[in-house]
Amino acid sequence: MSTPNRVYIARLAGVAVFDPNGDQVGRIRDAVARMRPTQRPPEVVGLVAEMPMRRRIFLSINRITSIDPGAVVLGSGTLNLRRFEKRPNEVLVLQELLDRRVQLDTGQAGTVVDVAMECSRGGEWSLSRVAVREQTSRLTRRGHLHQVDWDRVRGLGGLGDARGTANLLAVLEDMRPADLANALQDLPDARRNEVAAALDDERLADVLSELPEHDQVEILAALDRERAADVLEEMDPDDAADLLNELPPPEQDVLLDLMEPDEADPVRQLLRYASGTAGSVMTSEPVILPPDATVAEALARIREPQLSPAVAAQVFVARAPLTTPTGRYLGMVHFQRLLREPPADLLGGVVVNDIDPLRPTTPLPEITRRMATYDLVAMPVVDRTNRLVGAVTVDDVLDHSLPPDWRERDAVPTAPATDEETLDGTHG
Repeated sequence: MSTPNRVYIARLAGVAVFDPNGDQVGRIRDAVARMRPTQRPPEVVGLVAEMPMRRRIFLSINRITSIDPGAVVLGSGTLNLRRFEKRPNEVLVLQELLDRRVQLDTGQAGTVVDVAMECSRGGEWSLSRVAVREQTSRLTRRGHLHQVDWDRVRGLGGLGDARGTANLLAVLEDMRPADLANALQDLPDARRNEVAAALDDERLADVLSELPEHDQVEILAALDRERAADVLEEMDPDDAADLLNELPPPEQDVLLDLMEPDEADPVRQLLRYASGTAGSVMTSEPVILPPDATVAEALARIREPQLSPAVAAQVFVARAPLTTPTGRYLGMVHFQRLLREPPADLLGGVVVNDIDPLRPTTPLPEITRRMATYDLVAMPVVDRTNRLVGAVTVDDVLDHSLPPDWRERDAVPTAPATDEETLDGTHG
């Protein structure tokens, strides 16, 4: 194996995994260590990699030919695609040891910030060194960092609950919200709620939108109501409405009353629509501009970083007022058309209105058919008086067309492993 003799595992989080042909197959999310009955350090038996569709698989340490700061390379052979499941005598290093409160053999208390694995001359990998930061009572000063042998640290043998979240959050901070949501599903409920609560409101709102409904409800219930209302305010109104729909009506009313009125009003409106209709899946905050706005103004608006790609793909044109429900709806302009027009031209001169808008009562199958027919990423939704009340985007349609449990970690079907797969890469 062409790799450093000692590797700190937190630095591997997110590193790409490549097959022998140089094709990326996933990214490293953790390392699996097997506890031993003796005092010997745990044996590292493999790494956990996340593949497309959020599937996490086990990579036997014997299959890995190279570990570098920017890449993990696999040797030849068949890749076992069965979903990873931890066994009773195993430890996920980052998930279970990072942030563990421990004690050095000198008596100094501290927190685990990283763990190193090391390869022996015989080719066996084990957890050899632990990076521990001293606890200090001074808020303005960080404790000294110790890098010590595994056997000099007390408190690593059992699965204690006295762990912080700072270092785990540091490992997770660069993940996309969907990947972070996936990582949270791997944690025990109490640990998941602890990590979720430590996220800032905006980050937690993004992550909640990517979680299954039951996880959303449990995390929200673990927050105090004022914090829960703050997080709901940071969510897109349609996502907030979907989450509130999972709660009993009395709890919905309490949280809506705690939200700022201008944040709660669009959510209340969405909650009035029947499930499975355009009104129930639309966003009430598409990009809306008046007909006398210029192409340059429209391009500046869709560049705003908080807009999702689907929402930023087009501008809807309407008479004032410009918040939903707007004045009379006039049409829409796709961003590609904006790129082809002179910046000083007015939107009223380039607006397209040859596709009939949706009604709030339009059922989801009809929405899907029409969007596919016209190759659209979004469609306007208007009321009986032709006022724009929202827009259905392609991600809204996908979210509500897939099976209800599609966000579950175990929802992706797995193919049975062949004998060759089992022999070549069996976990454990």
